[in-house]
Amino acid sequence: MIDNVPNPEPIRVSSPIVSAIRFTEDSGPEPNRPRASVAEIDRDTATTPPRRDRPATPDAGVDRQPAPVVDPRELTARFEEEKPGRRLSGPVAVVLTAATLAIALLALWQVFRPLAQGSKYYLIYFLAGVLPLVFLAYPADLRLPRRLRRPHRDDAGSNGQIEPDPSGPSRLDWVLAAAALAGCLYPVLPVTLFGGGGGYDAFLDRQGLLVGLDVAMGTVLLLLLLEACRRTTGWILPAVCVLFLGYGYYGGLLPQSWAVAHAGLDFGQLVDAFYNSDSGFYGTPLDVAATYIVLFTIYGAVLDLSGAGRFFVELSAAAFRRSRTAAGRTAVASGFLLGTVSGSGAATTVSIGAVTWPILRRAGYPAERAGGMLAAAGVGAILSPPTLGAAAFIIAEYLGVSYLRVLGWAMVPTVLYYLGIVLSVEIDARRSGVRPAALEAGSAWRLLARSGYHFASLLAIVGLLVVGVSATRAVVLATLLAIVLSILDRRHRLTPARLVAALSAGVRGVLAVTVVCAAAGIITATTTKTGLGPQAAALLVNAAGTASSDPAVVLALTALLAAVALSLLGLAVPVTASFVIGWVIIGPALLGLGVATPAAAMFVFYFAVLSEVSPPTALAAVAAAAVTGGRVVPTMWHTLRYALPAYLIPLAFVVTPTGLGLLGIGGPQRIVVATMVTALGVAVLAVAAGGWLPGVGPAGVPERVLGVVAGLALLWLQPVPVAIGTVLAGVMAVGVLVRRGSAGPTGGTRAGSPALLRKEQV
Repeated sequence: MIDNVPNPEPIRVSSPIVSAIRFTEDSGPEPNRPRASVAEIDRDTATTPPRRDRPATPDAGVDRQPAPVVDPRELTARFEEEKPGRRLSGPVAVVLTAATLAIALLALWQVFRPLAQGSKYYLIYFLAGVLPLVFLAYPADLRLPRRLRRPHRDDAGSNGQIEPDPSGPSRLDWVLAAAALAGCLYPVLPVTLFGGGGGYDAFLDRQGLLVGLDVAMGTVLLLLLLEACRRTTGWILPAVCVLFLGYGYYGGLLPQSWAVAHAGLDFGQLVDAFYNSDSGFYGTPLDVAATYIVLFTIYGAVLDLSGAGRFFVELSAAAFRRSRTAAGRTAVASGFLLGTVSGSGAATTVSIGAVTWPILRRAGYPAERAGGMLAAAGVGAILSPPTLGAAAFIIAEYLGVSYLRVLGWAMVPTVLYYLGIVLSVEIDARRSGVRPAALEAGSAWRLLARSGYHFASLLAIVGLLVVGVSATRAVVLATLLAIVLSILDRRHRLTPARLVAALSAGVRGVLAVTVVCAAAGIITATTTKTGLGPQAAALLVNAAGTASSDPAVVLALTALLAAVALSLLGLAVPVTASFVIGWVIIGPALLGLGVATPAAAMFVFYFAVLSEVSPPTALAAVAAAAVTGGRVVPTMWHTLRYALPAYLIPLAFVVTPTGLGLLGIGGPQRIVVATMVTALGVAVLAVAAGGWLPGVGPAGVPERVLGVVAGLALLWLQPVPVAIGTVLAGVMAVGVLVRRGSAGPTGGTRAGSPALLRKEQV
């Protein structure tokens, strides 16, 4: 990913939200300075290169062309886990809209009137609706034979060859869509054909005894799912699936002394596991996509079209308009609030960056620091209730608990995560010489009185879950409430046409994750059939056990190795697939060492999510760098600094029983103690990473080293490490005070001084 965007140019992003907020510097004796709108700031600075990247020249600013205006959706598509789809028009767009609307209605019908044949029967029809649309909505990005390409008048390229039309499906796409429809609907084929077919019940009766036609149709569906994954996410996930497929088929040839060897499976057994079992294509991941994710995606689309996104950004600006760190706080608060709608790290990063980067730039934030802040705040969208990422719903299904309980497990870690970001913002505001800013965004109370109804549907979800309503019904009722309340805003009222657009957008947004979830069945079924999970878990624990025989040390090392493995896995595959693979392989290792099931599941979830900010891919950080024009690698490192609590807190609730308090488990005393101690650890680590103690002054290298040791000790939630960490934190604070006193009232480098600003720009 970095190779594709080695040093993104700053991009002007068009957004309807930009004009809603106005900004002014509050840095000099000019009380009557005119207040410039964000749009004006963006216009008058779009042609100015970042001063740290390009030295001033005599002809600087001459003959510069303004940066192009880019649609946020296009920019988001460049850095999402899913590849961008086609922009369709004409009859094909009508077909796609009608199909997505039918799928949305089917999903809604299933909530209140489930199909009598069971959930798997519904999943067959859901996948039959989604998979063909993937081949119509996503281009192949491969050079096709000329006779299979649909020519058009703009096909002639510079080399004189005809290129495929990227805006519409090719003939091959239509063939693949038809084959996908046939492969998906074959299990419910009511006609007996070559010994196969015969209806849904007959298909289930042949489980473990598939006939030739069953195997053939299962193979077709297998290949089409791999191709659909390639179109939507790239080559890596299909390669991982093929690797598991090869392991299932050739694993019997491995030396039986190897821990990962198994008896071997023939191809028919593998297809049976994928096509006709509850752990294959129609397993829990697809069930989650077809029940929870599609409904929450529709809900997000309805909220977006009803103006909730604009309101959340305006409210963030209004809440902090008079504070010294208004720009940074607005970016963080916007990321949290927009995350309730988006649920996507890269999308939230681009959305808040489009609005807040001009403000951050004028306030004096270096591009890399601002990009790191935006990326960390954006990724928090996947970690923040009430709409966590797709993997959170899989947790609820795997563990057999309510989604409300999963939300409860995520509450304290989310608060601690944003605490770390806010502290880093405050530290950076002083260390980087950020100028005080005032945002002219009106009164927050007045804004709440006018548009606060956007919170009603979010609160309704939580309230309905509390009283025992299922998550699917809760989100549908919340969606209906959002639709009704949209009539209060004439500009964003959901007319029938806009409502159809919202339903279609919601279903189209779930196409990629659906095929990923279906393909994840290849991994889970192979792991189940071969027993790979326990074998891999044993290897992981044995690797940790070579360093020490102490159970506590073995657990800590296993958790550390698991964190590294999950981070590396997340670099290659989407979050949902990363969680599924991590749970079936790494989960058993943690559970075998006595880790509580909720802690193990949330541990895997957090490190799967953190792939969006983990180098060298770090999609959210690369997206932020494209918005700010900052250098990619420094932006990634700043993102890691901001997101540091998200990497350390999961370790805290795995390695010690007290850590379960961070998940809201174990009674009030454990929860309060674990939260307070971990909050202190997060604060100390933020000071150590930022090099500044708020209210005191800069921290030197010795104090920062002490801070790192103290913070890590505090995260080991046992009495002795906590006592040691508290003492070291106190020594660090004293050291900063002594350093400040020795520097004198005018000595040292003050925040905002030219020397420090030059250092920040290097």
